[in-house]
Amino acid sequence: MGYRSIKKALGATNLERKCRILFGVCLALLIAAAFIWVAYNTERVVMKATRAEGQSALTNQLLRKHWDEWENDPDSKAFLKALLDAFTYHDYETEVLGLDTVEQRALTSRIPDHPHELDIVKRLQENIRLAKQGEMPLGEGDGSAEAMIGDLSNDTVFAEWAIPDRNEYHYYQPVHWHVECTSLCHAPASSAGIMSAIDSPNPTPVGPPFRVVKVVIPYEGTKDAINNARAGLITVGILTVFLAMIVLYVVVRYIVVKPLQHLRDVSEEISLGNTELRAEINTHDEFEELAQAFNRMLRHMREAQGELRDLNQSLDAKVDELAQLNMRLYDMNRLKSDFLANMSHELRTPLNSIIGFSEVLGSITSLNDKQRRYAQNIQKSGRLLLEMINDILDLAKLEAGKMEIRPSEFDLSVIVRAHCDMVRPLTEEKNIDLNFVADDLPLVYQDQSKIQQILTNLLSNAIKFTPEGGRISVAIAKTKHDRLELTVEDTGIGIPEEDREVIFEKFRQSTAVLDNDGLTREYSGTGLGLSIVREMCKLLGGEISFESQLGVGSTFKVQLPWNLSDRPKFSSDLSNKLDALARPDTDGLRPKDIARAAS
Repeated sequence: MGYRSIKKALGATNLERKCRILFGVCLALLIAAAFIWVAYNTERVVMKATRAEGQSALTNQLLRKHWDEWENDPDSKAFLKALLDAFTYHDYETEVLGLDTVEQRALTSRIPDHPHELDIVKRLQENIRLAKQGEMPLGEGDGSAEAMIGDLSNDTVFAEWAIPDRNEYHYYQPVHWHVECTSLCHAPASSAGIMSAIDSPNPTPVGPPFRVVKVVIPYEGTKDAINNARAGLITVGILTVFLAMIVLYVVVRYIVVKPLQHLRDVSEEISLGNTELRAEINTHDEFEELAQAFNRMLRHMREAQGELRDLNQSLDAKVDELAQLNMRLYDMNRLKSDFLANMSHELRTPLNSIIGFSEVLGSITSLNDKQRRYAQNIQKSGRLLLEMINDILDLAKLEAGKMEIRPSEFDLSVIVRAHCDMVRPLTEEKNIDLNFVADDLPLVYQDQSKIQQILTNLLSNAIKFTPEGGRISVAIAKTKHDRLELTVEDTGIGIPEEDREVIFEKFRQSTAVLDNDGLTREYSGTGLGLSIVREMCKLLGGEISFESQLGVGSTFKVQLPWNLSDRPKFSSDLSNKLDALARPDTDGLRPKDIARAAS
C-alpha cells in the first residue's frame, strides 16, 4: 500500500479513529523496538550464564581429576568426590582435544573428528598465540597448587558451540600450562614416574603441547530460558499495547472527541434555525476557549442579522418609494415625448403656411426693398424654426424607438455627390471650398434617407463653423471589414479638449461657439445635430467618431455596415435609463419583495 493510499484511507475516517490508528502503530513500533533490544540483551545474559556454567564445570572437572591423581587416602578421596558432586548440578561430559598425538601422563587427548570442532580448536590455538604476543607469558606462578588452579580457570580465550538439535552446549577452553605441569604431572609417557620427577633436584622442563578441554552441557535449560524470556517479553508487549490503546481510547474519546462532537451538534442545530442554543464545554482548556469564541461569534452573528433585518426593512421602503418615482418618471417621459411629437406636428402646419405666404409676399413686385427684406426675414426665420422642429421631432422618434428603417440598394457616390451639390450654394456664399472624394464602389444596401440626414447634419455643422475661405472635404470608402466609412473634414474653429464629451449631448454646443459671457450663441442652432447623428448611427448599426484640434479644424468619421441585412437592436440612452428605472430591480430580493415590487 502506497503513501497516497494510506493518506486517502486516513483522510476518509474520523478524528478518533485516526488518533487510535496512528498512536497504536507508533506505540507498537516503539515497544517492538524496545522489546527486541531487551530480548537481545536477555539472550546474551542467558548465554553468558551458560558460558559461566561451562567455565565452572570445566574448573570442577579439572580439580576432580587432579585430586583423583594426587590424593592417595581413600577416605579423603571419597569426601572430596562427595563434596564436588554436591556442587555439580548436571552430569557433565568432559573431553581433552588436541592437534597432535603426543601422549601425556594422566592426560588422554584426541584429535577432533568433526570439521567444525577441528576448526574451533585451530582458532583457539591462533588466539592463544596472539594473546601471548600481546601479554606476559602465562604460567609464571610460584608453583603452588593455588597458582596452578587459578591459571587453569583463566577464561580469556574460549569458544562455544550450541547444538539445539542435539540439546547440547559445547564449551571449549585451552589448557594454560605451568612449568611444573609438564615437568611433574604431565610429562611425556616415556619419562620417569611422577615421584621420581619430583624427587629430582633439577627437573627438566618439557615443552607443553596444545590441549583444549571441552565440556558438554545440556542445552535444554538454556533454550527454555531464552524461550521463556521471549514469551514473557511478547506477553508484556501485547499487554502494554492493549492497555495503552484502552487508555488512548478513553483519553481521545472523552478529552478530545466529546467536546468536538458537542460543538458539531450545536453548529448543526444552529444551522437548522435554533440560534438560541449555546456551546457548553467546561474542560478549563483550549476546548473551553474554543466554545467561548464560538458563542461570541454566534452572538455577533445574531446582532449582525438584526442590523441586516433593519436595513432590509429600510431598503424595502426605499425600493417601494423608488419604484413609484420610477413609474412617475416613465409616465412623465412618455408624456414629454408625446407632447414633443404632437406639438412639433401641430407647429409645422402653421409654419409651412407662414413660409408659403412669405414666399408669395416676397414675389410681389410692388414691394420696396425694406418690405422685401422683411418678407425674406420672415421666410428665413420660418425655415430655421421648421428645421428646429424637424430635429426635435426626429429626436423624439429616436428616443421613443419609433424611427423606422427602410433599407434599399443604391449608389452611395451618386447620393453623396448630389447632396454636396445641393449645399454648394451655401459654401459659395462663405467662399468655402467643398471637395468630394470617392472610389469606384459597389452598391450599398442601407437606409438612404437616414444616410442623407446624417450627411446633412455633418455638412451643416461644417459649413456653420468653418470661416470664410475655409475648406471642407467629404470622402466615402469601404473598409477591409466590409463597412461603409463616411468622412467629413473641415478647417473650422475646432473643438476644445474639455468639450469633447458633451458635443453629442442634446441641446449642447461647444464653448468655442459662445461669446465671452457664455450665454449667447455666435452661431445659430439647437444643439441637436450631432445628437441626432449619433442616435441614427446606432439605429443603423454603426458609430461616429471625431478628431479635432482647436483653431485647426475637425474630422468626423461615420462607420456603418455596408449591407444592412438585419434591423439592429436600437434604443436610446434615455429610453434605456428610463426603462431601467421603471423596471423593479429584483436582484438580491426575497420572494415576498419581488411579489410586492411586481404588484
